[in-house]
Amino acid sequence: MKAVILAAGKGTNLSPITTTRPLPMIGLAGSTLFDNTLDLLKKSGINDVFVVVGHQKEKLIARINDNNRNGLNLHYIIQSKNEAIGRAVLQAKSKISPGEYFLLIYGDTITSENLFAKAQQSFHTFKCPIASICLPPSNEMFGNVFLNAQMKITQIIEKPKGDNLGNYVLSGAFVLPESFFSLLEKNGRNMEKALKSLVAEGNLMASMWEDGWLDIVYPWHILEANKMLMDSWNESSIAKSAVLEANVTIQGVAHIAEGAVIKAGAVLEGPCSIGEGSYIGNNSLIRSYTSLGANCSVGYGVELKNCVILDRTRVGRLSFIGDSVLGENVDFGAGSMTVNRNLDWTPITVKIGNQNVSSGLTKLGAFVGDNVVVGAGNMIKPGTSVAPGKILPACYSVTD
Repeated sequence: MKAVILAAGKGTNLSPITTTRPLPMIGLAGSTLFDNTLDLLKKSGINDVFVVVGHQKEKLIARINDNNRNGLNLHYIIQSKNEAIGRAVLQAKSKISPGEYFLLIYGDTITSENLFAKAQQSFHTFKCPIASICLPPSNEMFGNVFLNAQMKITQIIEKPKGDNLGNYVLSGAFVLPESFFSLLEKNGRNMEKALKSLVAEGNLMASMWEDGWLDIVYPWHILEANKMLMDSWNESSIAKSAVLEANVTIQGVAHIAEGAVIKAGAVLEGPCSIGEGSYIGNNSLIRSYTSLGANCSVGYGVELKNCVILDRTRVGRLSFIGDSVLGENVDFGAGSMTVNRNLDWTPITVKIGNQNVSSGLTKLGAFVGDNVVVGAGNMIKPGTSVAPGKILPACYSVTD
């Protein structure tokens, strides 16, 4: 069976992190969303993978070319315009043979276990089109699904309103026949209408997913996805070339990559991940659910807590980063801090486009884009987004 990954969208609500990269190239838990998807596909026995690319496509294409040596037969399909899902699916029409079934994957979802293997298992059981469904914490944001006792889907409501909510939602994985492309074309390239046509024909069965699942919609979901992946770890891994000096303390599960250097007095509280070639300074505290990318530098006495920090970012001495996401090549000055709660402990809001959206979280820091420079001594307000390339001057208490 072939797989088609939809990875062309802009992920606008995830700005500033997706401003400069495709959503699947977000790094967390020592990997990227894309690499995690490929790993699950390989474990499912799927080797032929087509990736529909669009936004910031060069970065994803480079990664596809890198991964071709890992036993997967990867191809990319360029979607020239940012269009609806149905049009993205149709980009793969020529890659699927008549009578063939294929696995369709949304590139912005993540699971704690192998969703794709479960969908294939359901397909082999029912021998007809499959839609994976799950029970999320909230179902208001997703396509709602209704089914009968035989697991046949009887209704799909893409944008539910009021009290018309089902218990289950579409979880972003389908096994579909080649004939589905014709359904898309008959329904004006509308994915929702094409799926409803399958339902009306009585030909769409449900594959129930009961493990962890997350659709990454807002920036704080990156932290939730990172936690989900780290919670699935069972044991530590420390590369042979990693250097841990005297009096380094590791508590819990830690993944430390090749060439990492952990200086004396540092404390690592797992689960946490230290990327290839990264440096952790003396007496630093790396707390649970911290993911540090490759070739990062963390200065003396820094505290990192529940944060995702992407490649080549530098954090100056005596700084604190908590419940935050920092992009690539960020220069975070000495003695700077991401404040991660309101004084009255009310839920923190984040500006998404022109709207202030409540995260529902009482602990949340900042979202900092690529190539940002944060001068020494800055304090960043909870829920703040900093656009890529922005320079925040140092905060001086005494000047000439």
